[in-house]
Amino acid sequence: MARPRKLREFIGRLKDNASLIKANLTTKRTVSSIKISILRATSHSSTAAPPEHQLDAILSLGHDVNLPLACACVEAVLDRLHNTRSPYVALKCLFILHNIITHGSFILKEQLSLYPLTGGQNSLKLTRFSNKSNLENWELSQWVRWYASVLERNLITARILGCYLCCTSSSSKFQENGNNKIAIRPPDCDLLKEIDSLVCMVEGICAAPESLHYQRLDLVHEFMLLVSEDYRFTQHQIITRLNELGDRTARMSYDDLAELICCLKRLEDCRMRLVEMFANRKRNDEFWDLVRQTRVGLEELNEKRDRGRMVVWKGWKDETTELTRFVDQRVMGTSEKSS
Repeated sequence: MARPRKLREFIGRLKDNASLIKANLTTKRTVSSIKISILRATSHSSTAAPPEHQLDAILSLGHDVNLPLACACVEAVLDRLHNTRSPYVALKCLFILHNIITHGSFILKEQLSLYPLTGGQNSLKLTRFSNKSNLENWELSQWVRWYASVLERNLITARILGCYLCCTSSSSKFQENGNNKIAIRPPDCDLLKEIDSLVCMVEGICAAPESLHYQRLDLVHEFMLLVSEDYRFTQHQIITRLNELGDRTARMSYDDLAELICCLKRLEDCRMRLVEMFANRKRNDEFWDLVRQTRVGLEELNEKRDRGRMVVWKGWKDETTELTRFVDQRVMGTSEKSS
């Protein structure tokens, strides 16, 4: 068992050296240095997460407003990601991309969110990633596919919200009016779409592989910390939008209320899985109470509307019956006179 592992590590080091030589041969020195930084941060030689100083060096590439530099950085990470069969290398690449989303400059985030230009599901193209060389690599491949899907959902949600989940400022839109800022409330349809997208984000997080024992690995532990932060940010965004509902529910249509109730039920279905993953039951009680109270209130509102519809329908039916009886009597009276 030890011999095949040592052989894989030796082959991994050979691949890293070959990639470094190729990067050094790149004619553009700036691009070459970026590729070398990425290769060193995602080497086969270690199963640990990239060191903080390497991450800082990569993130610093976006500090200067240099579009070609930021573009080269994101392309180098994605190129490394799409040309490896090692789950560890793939997870390191995804970890770097996650740090770009969470801690990177706006210009780096934008390069990532625009790749590819169509965006959407499977933008990282890892749904078929698989390494069946041994049980560990096969199970870690599931983590690669899941982690990629979480990052894709993160970018999709950011596009719908108009801000990244890690943004700490209020999600309300503001319009400048001299020295004042006036909050602009999004339309009801946009609010429903945003809540649905946030619930999809939570559902994506809950779809983590069952092999949670892999969180003991340093690399998995590190990226799960970032995922837990995404979940916390998502909670904050959901709370903001549930509070935004306010008196809107009174004028929302029956179908919109039903859709919103369905979203909140889907969210509540995630609760136990989230407790299992993050072991944070107590910290989230207020959040889940708000979700439950909102759902119950919406259900009661829809039930009242149902009863109102029944009363209207019964009244219309009684009026129709009376009208039919009146017409029948007139017809019978006319027939008797004719005879």
